[in-house]
Amino acid sequence: MPDPIRVAVVGTGEWWGREHTRLFRRRADTDLVAVVGRTKEKTELRAAEFDTTPYLDLDQMLEEQRPDLVSLCLPNEHHFETTLQTIEAGFPLLVEKPLVFDLDEADRLLAAAEERKLFFAINFNHRYAVPVRLTHEAISRGDLGQLVFATWRFGGEAGTSGHPHANLIETQCHGFDMLEYLCGPIESVMAQMVDDLSRHGNSTLAVALRFANGAVGSLLGSYDTSYAYRNTHYLEVNGLEGRVIVEDTVRRFEMDRTGDETSSVWEAGYFNDKDRSFHEMFDSHLDDLLTAFARGAEPPIHARDGRRALQIALACIESYESGKRILTP
Repeated sequence: MPDPIRVAVVGTGEWWGREHTRLFRRRADTDLVAVVGRTKEKTELRAAEFDTTPYLDLDQMLEEQRPDLVSLCLPNEHHFETTLQTIEAGFPLLVEKPLVFDLDEADRLLAAAEERKLFFAINFNHRYAVPVRLTHEAISRGDLGQLVFATWRFGGEAGTSGHPHANLIETQCHGFDMLEYLCGPIESVMAQMVDDLSRHGNSTLAVALRFANGAVGSLLGSYDTSYAYRNTHYLEVNGLEGRVIVEDTVRRFEMDRTGDETSSVWEAGYFNDKDRSFHEMFDSHLDDLLTAFARGAEPPIHARDGRRALQIALACIESYESGKRILTP
């Protein structure tokens, strides 16, 4: 067996920061060598919980531990500086979405990583849900025929970001990435947004989409609803010969054929806790990511996909502010 990949996690958040730490600690193919945080007490507690070494200084950790891979899981609006610091130090990295909130910053990160030939991955883990994988396979086989439309709806409560377009950039990036992953490039967008009803900026939005293959689509995103609701996430892809519906990302896959009143359905079985778990999508992503890393290949989801999702989100803002359809080449 090859030696485990030595991983350091930067970020001690209670949700995804802890999830990164937990997964890299439990895997047989990784060795969690350090956790880096901003506060001494919290960082030491997290390090003790997962039996690793705590650091408050990123440069010190990189110099002393020399990890094979750095996993960055930071507050959404504070990704740029630490990501650039890691890249300039010459370390391969995995980052959480969104890549950043500014396109120039995204370009700087990608250029700096490319200059150093670094492995640079982003965690669009929704691609690894079983219903989404089944959808991708059905489309790839041609089961749906020529695609005609796609719908994405995803809504919950606001997080901690203060950006007026936080929902669009940090959450609906999953929608833009997923729709392009399944349906091909988005050619143009037209957007409407709530701007005077919410305490969270432009936190509810509706976007009309046109794909390069001629299909159309819609994206509805909101921070003014609740993750407690059933079908807080809904995805439908419709073609001339059939359609697919995904409910709550991991919960249910349904495929229907035109004119056929019988549906094909996937739902996780009684003992299949793994495939009904939202968090396990990240573990499935790591299976592919770490295999690619060990082989010296590109990551399965490159950070440039984060740049692309940001590009589309910024085009939506431009569309809303100008009242025009905006091209997204």
